[in-house]
Amino acid sequence: MTKVIIVGGVAGGMSAATRLRRLMEDAEIIVFEKGPFVSFANCGLPYYVSGEISDRDQLLVQTPERLQARFNLDVRPFHEVTNIDATNQTVTVKHDGEEFVESYDKLILSPGAKPFVPTIENLKQATNVFHLRNVPDLDKIMTHIESLHPQHAVVVGAGFIGLEMAENLTKKGIAVTVVEKAPHVLPALDEEMAIFVQNALERNGVKVITSQSVIRFEEEGKNLVLEDGQILTSDLTILSVGIQPETTLAKQAGITLGFRNGIVVDEHYETNLKNIYAVGDAIVVKHQISQEDALVSLASPANRQGRQVADVIAGLKRENKGSIGTAIVRIFDQSAAITGLSERIARNLGYDVSVVHTSGKDHASYYPGATDITLKLIFNAKTGQIYGAQGVGQKGVDKRIDILATAIKGNLTIFDLPELELTYAPPFGSAKDPVNMIGYAAINISEGLSQNIQWHELSQALENGAKLLDVRTSPEVKRGHFKDFIHIPLDQLRSRLNELDKSKTYIVSCHSGLRSYIAERLLQQEGFNVKNLDGAYSLYNIVRPKEISHD
Repeated sequence: MTKVIIVGGVAGGMSAATRLRRLMEDAEIIVFEKGPFVSFANCGLPYYVSGEISDRDQLLVQTPERLQARFNLDVRPFHEVTNIDATNQTVTVKHDGEEFVESYDKLILSPGAKPFVPTIENLKQATNVFHLRNVPDLDKIMTHIESLHPQHAVVVGAGFIGLEMAENLTKKGIAVTVVEKAPHVLPALDEEMAIFVQNALERNGVKVITSQSVIRFEEEGKNLVLEDGQILTSDLTILSVGIQPETTLAKQAGITLGFRNGIVVDEHYETNLKNIYAVGDAIVVKHQISQEDALVSLASPANRQGRQVADVIAGLKRENKGSIGTAIVRIFDQSAAITGLSERIARNLGYDVSVVHTSGKDHASYYPGATDITLKLIFNAKTGQIYGAQGVGQKGVDKRIDILATAIKGNLTIFDLPELELTYAPPFGSAKDPVNMIGYAAINISEGLSQNIQWHELSQALENGAKLLDVRTSPEVKRGHFKDFIHIPLDQLRSRLNELDKSKTYIVSCHSGLRSYIAERLLQQEGFNVKNLDGAYSLYNIVRPKEISHD
């Protein structure tokens, strides 16, 4: 009989345990969890703060009793593994102040990650500062809220969890300020996509401060001093500046650590020590696109890894193929999602990068309730390889990014995207889905039918002598326009070509990019040197509103 010990529960550990039982009925499976809960909905924690999830018990996915009854698992909360003896294949476990030794045939480590604690002066003296990684953290925050009724909160860090906390604290009736060291919120996204989320925060009363960090706490945490000397007042502060692998135990055991102190495993999740495996947030994985080492702290990969390591131990052929980091967040009425590499990372890696933005509706525009979706595709125009994608909008973002994530995982290219046959009826989508459309747009660039220019390249191009041609209608232009432009509505362009100079370079813009592409094709075939402003006026107005006139 094989004896398997699993250190740590939640996504990776419990997926491994339950899969092992389904494959190995005669195995002895023990799960040691140092905390009180072996299986809880980590990603649901922020929504309990606002009451959107009203019952705390809904966050507790499984109990030791239910796991024993259904899977015959020996699940032991409040049991901390303090030492691993790889030679004798034993672990030392601490429980209720006493220690005991347990042997194993196979050992699976699923220690997860812990909050990264930045160096901030007087942090230890701050009594109103919290992290959020587990249910006990949540209980501390809720006790603080219910007993002291805070009026002002500061969230330090504008990543996924930080922004979810900002949203839910706001819904709780607390005035929230978000402080982010990066130049924009959601640093995983590119700037022009993240700005949609920042706008949603500000529309809902959240104050956003970027390019700043907290350097000091004063008055036991009631005052936060920023780099520029600005002082914020806070009754409740959430530190959400990132996480790091919890690898203290692994390091003590002599397990090899790698990228950012993550546990190094092979393609079968085995560490450098025989019969010791690791899964979840603590392990180093290969980014499936770049093949660079990465830490991907997401629930879906952790669950998959737990299942796969169980398969490996049971003798099935499974390999860790890596991850692409697909993630989504909802902030008030906006959703933002990403898969694969961002434009910034792809360029930093030296890839041959092309980018295209498209705007569409989550379902047929003529059917009631249609809302905007903005998609961004990062790709190689020569080979068609898709490096990554991002999306923002009120509805339907998840569907499109999931499709694009599947395309990346399946090694599809931009040339395959128009071929995808996706469900269509007016309440659900469009006959030409936004995914199909962004594929068409990317192919046009690849085949030289369109040359685009990005929003951040426009100013330099105009300084170099290019002329901006706006082909929107006159009413559209009156509602807002570029500061220096030529205006010829698209439907008049053929009859007014004599107003343009073939010795000049023209950058064409409309509202979203479709009409400007039509104008680009017309002008290109008439012998003009022309480029399409990618994302057009609508995107530029979002990212650079101060450069837009509304007179």
